[in-house]
This record gives sequence, C-alpha cells and structure tokens, in this order.
Amino acid sequence: MTAKAHRWPLFAGLSTRMNRMARATPQSRERVVDSARAVAIVVVVLWHWTLSVTHRAADESLTMPNPIDDVPWAWAATWVLQVMPMFFLVGGYANLTCWQRSRAEGVPSGRLIADRLRRLLIPTAVWAFLWLTYELVSAVAPGPHRWIWQWFPGYLVPVWFLIVYIPLIVTLPITAAWHNRHPVPVLAALAGLIALGSLLGRGLGMSWVEWLTAAVVWVFCHHLGYAWRTFQLGRRPLLQRSAIAGAGLTTLIALTVFAQYPHSMVATTDMESNIFPTNAAIAALAVFQLGLLAVITPPLARLLRRPQVWTCVVAVNAVALTVFLWHMTAYVVVVRIFEGTGHTLLTDPTAAWWAQRGLWLLAPLAVLLALIAALAPVESWSRKSRPTPDRNV
Repeated sequence: MTAKAHRWPLFAGLSTRMNRMARATPQSRERVVDSARAVAIVVVVLWHWTLSVTHRAADESLTMPNPIDDVPWAWAATWVLQVMPMFFLVGGYANLTCWQRSRAEGVPSGRLIADRLRRLLIPTAVWAFLWLTYELVSAVAPGPHRWIWQWFPGYLVPVWFLIVYIPLIVTLPITAAWHNRHPVPVLAALAGLIALGSLLGRGLGMSWVEWLTAAVVWVFCHHLGYAWRTFQLGRRPLLQRSAIAGAGLTTLIALTVFAQYPHSMVATTDMESNIFPTNAAIAALAVFQLGLLAVITPPLARLLRRPQVWTCVVAVNAVALTVFLWHMTAYVVVVRIFEGTGHTLLTDPTAAWWAQRGLWLLAPLAVLLALIAALAPVESWSRKSRPTPDRNV
C-alpha cells in the first residue's frame, strides 16, 4: 500500500472496491446503459449547483431559476442536458432486464417488485428520517423556526422523480408482459394517447387532461427503454439508429416551431413549462435522446472497455441514488455557510455570478463527498439480493 493510501484509507478502500467491481463486470453487460445513467446523474447535480441563479425571494425563501432566458440560444442545450427522459430510458432497460431474468429463474413477481423497490425506498427512507429529525429538533429549539419545505422547497427535488418512478416498478410485470407480446403496438398506442391528450389539453383547453397525459409520457419513456433492450438498438445499422434520432428531432422541432411548445426543455421563469406538466415535447425528446444513444453506442462501447473509464462509471453508479438524494442537501449547507459568512446570493446571471461558478461546484462537492462517505453504505446494503428459490445469492 502506498503512503497516499495510508493517509486516505477510506478512499483507498473505496478505490479497491470499485476496481474489483469493474473487473467483475460480465462481457455481456450493456455498458452504454450504465454510462448513460452515470452521465445523467452528474448532469443533474451540476445543473442544480452551477446553473441555478439561487437567491432569496421577497418572502426570504430560496428560489432557483436558471439563466436559460438570459443567454441567447441556451435553450438548445436543454435538448441534450434535460436528462430526466434518460433516467426513464435507462430505468426501462434495467427493469426489463430484471424482469426477464426473474422469469428465467422462477422468481415470483412480488419478489421482483419488492427487490426493486427496496433499492429505492431504503435510502430514501433514511434521507427522509434524517431530514425530519433535524427539522423536529430545530422546531423545539429556542427561537423562531421555519420548516425547510417552506423556505427551500428545492431540497425536495428527488421526491417528484420517485413519485413517478415507483408506480412504474409496481406495474413492471404487467407492462413488461404487454411489451413482450406486442412491443411496437404498445409503443404506438402510448404515442397515440399522448397525441390525443395534447389535442384535448392544449387544443381544447382541458387542463386536467394534460396531467393525465404527463403520466402517459413517462410510461412511454419507460417503454422506450424496453424497446432499447428488446431491439438492441445500439447494434442496429447506422441508418436505423440515425432514423430514430431524426424522428425524435423532427417531431421536437415541429412541436416547438409549429405547435408553439416552449423551446426550453427545463422550466424557466414566468414561462410555460414542458416538464410541469410533462408533455409531448418531452416524449419527442426521449425519442431523440434514445436515437443519440443508439448512434454513439459503437464508439462509446469501445471507450467503456478501457479499465479507467469503466471504473469511473462503476464508481458513479455505485452511489447514484445517494448522490441524487443528498446533492441538494450539500447545496443548502453551502448556501447557509455562504450567507452566514456575510455574503449575499446574486439575483441575476451577471459577470460576478458566472465568476462564482467554480465555488458552487467545489464547495457543494466537498460536502457531498462527506455525505457519500457516511451514507453510501445504506445504498450498498439496499442492493444486496435476497436468496431466490433457484439460487443462493
């Protein structure tokens, strides 16, 4: 062991574990899927930390608008960097893989669902318990108290994803069976429902239909992940892969230019949002991003065969949920310290705001690394498989 490893035993041990996990990866694993998840979680964190103009509103609560409207053509970046559809693409691929494996091994559907939910709910329960404990202690302490969800609802960012994603896991045996029998017709039916919901919601002003359509959009994105695996899209001829990306891009352009959907794929201040409620533009974005992933699969797969690159992907995925749950906590800790030392949060993306981007990357990162060291074992434990009837694991 090197002197550096002696000085940093925790990180030396983590590095050894990641290297071991990377070497144990089976040759059949689709590494592009794992890399898409890793990139998506990194983009989410960096976007929230460095591309949010976080400041105090009139009621002293923290608000987090982004500078998309202040930078010409910045909305174009959101067609790649709005990665929520990618999470559902990856989730669909991974969930279908688990469903197929469970059927081959004779694992009951209830066990499959329980195992998939345990991976999400145990780390989330720890996150909620620790935050609630902190809030209750603060509430009974002397002095005024304001609940964090009142002054900084941004810390609840992870919750909405889980609210949408958990029903997809619960219904996995049903939706996977539908896809297994009729993969293309099911996708076509979902696309038709999105089109109908868009017509009724945006065209005829039935706003409640838009929220029903939002649910269908995420189911559609999840099914695209099914199709990614079933049709092995990354191994198709380049023309077919490009056609998927082209279809998504063409639809997205048509929706934003002719149907007047917002150009930005993330919410912007005082403007209509494609994400709340989620609409047809996000469905088209998911097709476009799936096509892009399919197009770059061959060169990316070769890159991911390099041990150093693959080990980085493994390391990010090993703590992905911990990072997702706790990155806003790390952010609010730094905000508190920043304001507590007499500094003021800037309200506009001025030159001074851009100059601070390094601070708002490195400072939350330091806090997040400490949180990962303390809480990542919870995520690791929640992933441990239970014994199955056919295999002791």
